[in-house]
Amino acid sequence: MTSSIDIQQAKILVVDDSVDNAHLLVEALKISGFCNVSWTNDSRDVYAMHAKNHFDLILLDMHMPYLNGLQIMEQLRGIEQDRYLPVLAITGDSEFKIAALQAGARDFLMKPFDIIELDARVRNMLEVRLLYNAVQEQSRIQRELAMHDSLTGLPNRRLLMDRLHTMMQHAQRSRQHLAVLYLDLDGFKPVNDQMGHQAGDELLKMVAQRLLHTVRRDDTVSRLGGDEFVLLLADVADIATVERLAEKVLRYLSSPFIVQDRPVKITASIGIATYSHDIDSDCESLLADADMAMYQAKNRGKSRYFMLNKSAVLA
Repeated sequence: MTSSIDIQQAKILVVDDSVDNAHLLVEALKISGFCNVSWTNDSRDVYAMHAKNHFDLILLDMHMPYLNGLQIMEQLRGIEQDRYLPVLAITGDSEFKIAALQAGARDFLMKPFDIIELDARVRNMLEVRLLYNAVQEQSRIQRELAMHDSLTGLPNRRLLMDRLHTMMQHAQRSRQHLAVLYLDLDGFKPVNDQMGHQAGDELLKMVAQRLLHTVRRDDTVSRLGGDEFVLLLADVADIATVERLAEKVLRYLSSPFIVQDRPVKITASIGIATYSHDIDSDCESLLADADMAMYQAKNRGKSRYFMLNKSAVLA
């Protein structure tokens, strides 16, 4: 529910080539309790002002020099990606009123206008706009949650596979290489069993932060679930680059973690699979190869990495 305070604090822009008319509108809005009102009498400024401030409502005079209201609304479509134009068209021409609504204006106000009508239309439009913004933000949050691990905030399997698919396509086009590192924590289960799940969750969040500090900006750190993490390394030049990062991960994770004021030591087994533009593979197969390599590392004594077909990759 949108509160009256939210409405009164909404960002409003008044656009009118007549300075007197603009001042009249601004003063009327302030008398009605709106406290965040800007104005301009130059139609050429509207696009830049809205791009910077993202106004909740634009009171737009339709008849102005340089750019008329319809031309301004066409410009604003480039900012409003969802095509929602928060425009209240102001005109004395009934034909222009119809054109404004057809162009995307949400409402209109005929000149000469009544102050009470102005207040009512502005409040109604702002309530709709703010509710719309809230719904859009909630949808964005839901999409974000659907793509991220709720504990660590890292990309989950769904987002991981989406990024891996994109990276493989890029590698094909640019004739580059990428690597997948599949991590399984060694010694995590005793922490869960002996110190409790809350301690285990704290440890997983700490591991996530350390992993984020090991990778480059264009790489991805994700959590599949449990104590399994996957790193996607983009545009790797050679095997040595991948091995250096794997060694860095092992080194970062080997330092004790402080969980509930107690030092906790864990290690990791890392499986590595690589992809080259001339290899026929898909996302699931590449991830499965990295998983298989991880078990090879674990079988060889843990706290190490293992790379499948080392002699054949990144040649």
